[in-house]
Amino acid sequence: MILQLIISSIVAGSIYALMGLAMSITYKASEIPNFAQGEMGMVSTYITFVALSSFGMSFLPALFFTLLFAFLLGVFLEFAFIRRAKNPTPLSFIIITIGFQLMLYGFAGWKWGADQRRLDLPFSETKTIIQAGDVTISELNLATVAIAILMMGGIYLLLNKTKLGLAMKASQQNEKAAQINGISTKRILAISFGISSMVGAIAGILVAPIITLDPSMMWDPLLKGFAAAVLGGMKSLVGVVIGGFMLGLIENIFGFYISIEFKSVVAFVIIVVILYFKPEGLFGKHYVRKV
Repeated sequence: MILQLIISSIVAGSIYALMGLAMSITYKASEIPNFAQGEMGMVSTYITFVALSSFGMSFLPALFFTLLFAFLLGVFLEFAFIRRAKNPTPLSFIIITIGFQLMLYGFAGWKWGADQRRLDLPFSETKTIIQAGDVTISELNLATVAIAILMMGGIYLLLNKTKLGLAMKASQQNEKAAQINGISTKRILAISFGISSMVGAIAGILVAPIITLDPSMMWDPLLKGFAAAVLGGMKSLVGVVIGGFMLGLIENIFGFYISIEFKSVVAFVIIVVILYFKPEGLFGKHYVRKV
């Protein structure tokens, strides 16, 4: 039973880590917590659903089309709203992302309605890969962890081994110095939003077969991803990943041993406690700006 609990925690933690990474990428680039991240993933997941059900695409072409859409959606948010903000403050940016979140939620409700739909993926939640005593691992469980690990590895290589990643780091550390060296910081910021939107879209696709596809499907994953990012440190990608898995384990242990009804409270408690005692997160670094 304990082993099954750990496996479930790893699967849930993979989703939380992806959502946390999606929020962390934009926060590292702009110090903007993008609360529209969940709805961007939700709308992108609907694109996958439409591609599979209405256009008869196979999964890989539908996934490619979805990721392209998600990237453009992230770029659109930065170009149309973030970049156009007059005399921006952190609060105004938060309100902008919440407004965009409500726009996407309303659009999804108008376009697809509130009906719950099922997203059929090549890997099934009911088909068992491993069965050993009380331990059961389904195709979807294995695929979720594998895809999450691949995405994390891909993001690491992108940020540390490519010119784009170096440009993103330079823009994050010193915008003016990056501009002097010929880096288009506005373009890099838009790309950062696009990449984070793609990561959120992957999380949405993996969540949909578990909790069904509807306009509110990403509210809980967004909260858990934000809690994971706060726990690990919003500016530490490694910390966010560790925070995601820690959150998955903590809430599953809480739900199993204490109360399943209050399982979702764990994320709120973690956010409050970490922000009070260690605002930079467990693995984040606190920088003091000297004048």
